[in-house]
Amino acid sequence: MTLQDRLDVKRTRSVANPALRAAYEATFAELRRSRFLDHALRSGARFPDFLLPDADGRLIALTDLLASGPLVVTFFRGQWCPYCSLTLAALEAALPDIAGAGGQLAAITPETGGRALAVKQQHDIHYPVLVDVDSGVGLQCGLIFRVPEPYRTLIASAGIDLPDRQGNGGWMLPVPAAYVIDRGGLISWDFLDIDFTRRAEPAAILQALHALR
Repeated sequence: MTLQDRLDVKRTRSVANPALRAAYEATFAELRRSRFLDHALRSGARFPDFLLPDADGRLIALTDLLASGPLVVTFFRGQWCPYCSLTLAALEAALPDIAGAGGQLAAITPETGGRALAVKQQHDIHYPVLVDVDSGVGLQCGLIFRVPEPYRTLIASAGIDLPDRQGNGGWMLPVPAAYVIDRGGLISWDFLDIDFTRRAEPAAILQALHALR
């Protein structure tokens, strides 16, 4: 069963709720209307340099991660997102193959307040989870959007307080994104989608890593 198969099962169950389905569709329609992904970083661009705290509070630089080989970066919305949880677990399962292909892996979240550590512990993750404070790196990548009102209302009604979880009142989230970055800092492969129920397959990431060797 592929990652997308698992995501599709989750989506089918979720959209059985009319309010949830309407909020999803309104969000996707707004991002399509604004041609949101036209402004995101793609293959051939230089990935933004960064210095971010990890789950243990240590500052990690992009150059630190690239020192050992090409880097896979995945952006995820937060601990509360079931699609993110499935993706993080799939990447953990693929971690030996990623390392075997010479790659490193890091996940980036806008969630603060110790939630990166909670995610690592919840999924027994053995790769860095970095905290993108105020979504600075995500904004440079062109991945951050302001949550439209229907989805904002739905999230809040489910008890998900994004301002508290992110440490700011911006009500912003990243679209699903994954990048393979070569040792020179250039993006060699990308996956971007406005639909947060779709994520990069580990097999596609591995293929991109092998293409760099």
